[in-house]
Amino acid sequence: MARNTTSGSWLPWLGLSLAVFIADQFTKVLILGYYQLGDSTYVTSFFNVVRAHNTGAAFSFLAAASGWQRWLFTAIGVAAAIFIVWMLRSHAGQKLFSFALACILGGAVGNVVDRLLHGYVVDFIQVHWNGWFFPAFNVADSAITVGAVCLILDEVVRVRRAK
Repeated sequence: MARNTTSGSWLPWLGLSLAVFIADQFTKVLILGYYQLGDSTYVTSFFNVVRAHNTGAAFSFLAAASGWQRWLFTAIGVAAAIFIVWMLRSHAGQKLFSFALACILGGAVGNVVDRLLHGYVVDFIQVHWNGWFFPAFNVADSAITVGAVCLILDEVVRVRRAK
């Protein structure tokens, strides 16, 4: 079955991306305003709010590099955003696919803005259990993860329909 690539406007998907971006930046402004680097607030037995700075990529990949990674990850984020906008224009009628792309776009732009403004990404959500701590993350990272899961789900559904 061929993908429906023509029906639907891509502007609502850009609106969703903008909502993700605004939520991400708003929460980061709050964290930057009320927390010092390393400050943490215990919320539940498995969740803290913490201020962390990530100069690397996911899971602090390349965080210890000398600074060039800031520009590499910024360039990757900008290139991904341009590609995603192009994909949204081409596939706006595919709801799950476009939802996924819109989430990824909003998150990617949120993290790119952090890199440009601060030189690092502001992370503040910390999940832990029995002494194990997952690396801190933010709204943008959450949106990117939701988008990636939805892309996988969209592909699984597409393959099953093709059978």
